[in-house]
Amino acid sequence: MNRLKGATSPYLLQHADNPVEWFEWGEEAFAEARRRDVPLLISVGYSACHWCHVMAHESFEDPATAAMMNERFVNVKVDREERPDVDAVYMAATQAMTGQGGWPMTVFATPDGHPFYTGTYFPRAHFQRLLAGVANAWAGDREAVVGQSSTIVEALNERSALPTGPL
Repeated sequence: MNRLKGATSPYLLQHADNPVEWFEWGEEAFAEARRRDVPLLISVGYSACHWCHVMAHESFEDPATAAMMNERFVNVKVDREERPDVDAVYMAATQAMTGQGGWPMTVFATPDGHPFYTGTYFPRAHFQRLLAGVANAWAGDREAVVGQSSTIVEALNERSALPTGPL
């Protein structure tokens, strides 16, 4: 079930009819990821972002891609203008991991919100391969995934960029 229909953000409302089972940022999403024992897929953008609309049309409106997302992740949609605190945390991680940043920002994180893989715009075919790869790594090599997220969190905490636990 897509939970964005009651959102106040114009950006979140743009995604309210997606077949993706979006959550708004909050403890409900973290609790669901812990309950299902799956990673979070956090998508951060804003309403005037061209590439956010492109990725939404290519992937988030696509039933096959949405099915992959819904089956393997708890999906969280964030408006960077409404939640600049969340955007800043994950942008620091994205820039540290990739050397660049931008929107839409895609973050794969542990159920505690600790990032382990990030990027920006992904074309649909690449995004589908990424979804499968991340889900397979989570299922088959969880220790390495959690270890990578711990390394990232430690590095960002040294720079005072990432709070511990969910925001």
